[in-house]
Amino acid sequence: MAAPPDSLCVLVVDDCPDTTATLALLLRAWGHRALVANDCEAALKSAAAHLPDVVLLDVGLPHMSGWELARRLRALPGLGGAYLVVVSGYTTDEDRRRSREAGCDLHLAKPVEPEDLRALLAARAKEKLLYVTREPHPDAHRA
Repeated sequence: MAAPPDSLCVLVVDDCPDTTATLALLLRAWGHRALVANDCEAALKSAAAHLPDVVLLDVGLPHMSGWELARRLRALPGLGGAYLVVVSGYTTDEDRRRSREAGCDLHLAKPVEPEDLRALLAARAKEKLLYVTREPHPDAHRA
């Protein structure tokens, strides 16, 4: 069965299995494909294999910060355009600055309201749909 056109592939990265499982349930209920990783190594492997549209990541991860993970995700082939969203209890101005510098698109404070997350994903899915269905410019293939 094909995914609906407004469906996203979302990778959830958090060292708390309860957090990843809960977010994955919500994402699937909303029609998205949810992938989970509880450490950075698993996140990198999953991202390389599945090329998610969106990555929701905590920054307080063991062995590697979420900020370093974001840098490595951005460097993976095919992931430059992924939407990286920090979801963290780290909410100071300095934390938000570090997220921007690491290449993250948004920094949200835990706990995220489900309806806020749903709206964010709907907006991202709409952007993806517009990009995928847009007609190419007539001069796009000229040498």
